[in-house]
Amino acid sequence: MERRGKYMRQEAYFCTIEELNSLGKENIPQQLISHTHLIYSSPATLAFNSPGAEGFGVKRAGLAVPGSIMLIVAPGCCGRNTSVLSSMRAYHDRFYYLLMDETDIVTGRHLKKIPKAVAEICEGLEKKPSVVMICITCVDALLGTDMERVCRKAEEVAGLPVKPCYMYALTREGRKPPMVHVRQSIYSLLEPKKKKGNVVNLLGYFSPLVDDCELYDLLHDAGVKTIHEISRCKDYAEYQTMSEANFNLVLHPEARFVAEDFHDRLKIPYIELRRLYQIDKIASQYRAFGAALGVTFDDEKPRRAAENAVAKFKEKHPEASFAVGEWMNGDSFELALALVRYGFRVPEIYGTLSGENFIYVKQLAALSPETKVFSNLEPTMLYYDGTDSGVTLTIGKDAGYYHKNCPNVLWNGERQPYGYAGVRRLFEALAEV
Repeated sequence: MERRGKYMRQEAYFCTIEELNSLGKENIPQQLISHTHLIYSSPATLAFNSPGAEGFGVKRAGLAVPGSIMLIVAPGCCGRNTSVLSSMRAYHDRFYYLLMDETDIVTGRHLKKIPKAVAEICEGLEKKPSVVMICITCVDALLGTDMERVCRKAEEVAGLPVKPCYMYALTREGRKPPMVHVRQSIYSLLEPKKKKGNVVNLLGYFSPLVDDCELYDLLHDAGVKTIHEISRCKDYAEYQTMSEANFNLVLHPEARFVAEDFHDRLKIPYIELRRLYQIDKIASQYRAFGAALGVTFDDEKPRRAAENAVAKFKEKHPEASFAVGEWMNGDSFELALALVRYGFRVPEIYGTLSGENFIYVKQLAALSPETKVFSNLEPTMLYYDGTDSGVTLTIGKDAGYYHKNCPNVLWNGERQPYGYAGVRRLFEALAEV
């Protein structure tokens, strides 16, 4: 807080990278941990903090299985957020609602209605769905509903698979948040099949990688014939062939649990690769991956294209100064580190800090100790003033909100940037704006 005359001017809370590194991952300030305080749903955060989240929230992710439909069991205030999704052409006939009234909430009587509702929906459809996803909200979390049991009852009545889908904001900070659990639900339908040595699954995203991502070519050069992504499966039969994979590639940390399920239930091992924007680290990761497979990847051409894109941008904009948000396709701390290592300034990061980020915090502390870290959900962001920040470019919709007069790259498209192709595309997008 700054004193001006007899008045006190509120300021948005931040912690410098140097301070965070000194505190360590066991002592993250409470202001940067959302479940320790009131949440400020500013225009910068509404799209990823509300039940009607843009992109792939729980409800849209739950329909990743080809031919699936969803029954949303919720009070009207929760269900209405799906109206935007259900108006999308691909989803207009895939959402159904069972609205809860006050008596349902008090007595739990809605649980007896679910199996009947599932049966009625399926009977009224021309084509039988592959699976019915039951999406429930914080109401049932507070009631302690055993949704697995309810789904088993619905399966008996409807005669097809019924799986739970938890839209529990209350568990967002827990060991198994909603987006982790929904991944387990959508892959739990896979049945054991004979393994094929030339098949691999890409796990992590609900939409495909960008078509020009070099990972596809590297895998093909290593002898992989079929690369499965759930978003590219044309029908339920093709989805089931994911059980034939010789191994899985985990491209997002939220898919680790489902990869463990694959390993335990279907005996499919996995390798985890991170999405990175540091070109040398991407190269190191590919070398380690190749060593695990017993091959040597030829990644010179895509690497050179990424390096050229960075160099070309740096030549034209050597003084670029970035604010890096978290509402974008990447880890805001890793991307900030990449930009600093490329020679740019990063005065501000908006991000949700966890222990995993500290590998990047430690490196940033040595290179850019004065970088400020803000939490989008901290109530004092109401008073944010970026007038003297020195920021000239922003990445992420949240960063763009705080710096409305700076060029912005949203970087949250549905096709997922990855590897060298992701770096090249990012700097091409930055050059455009």
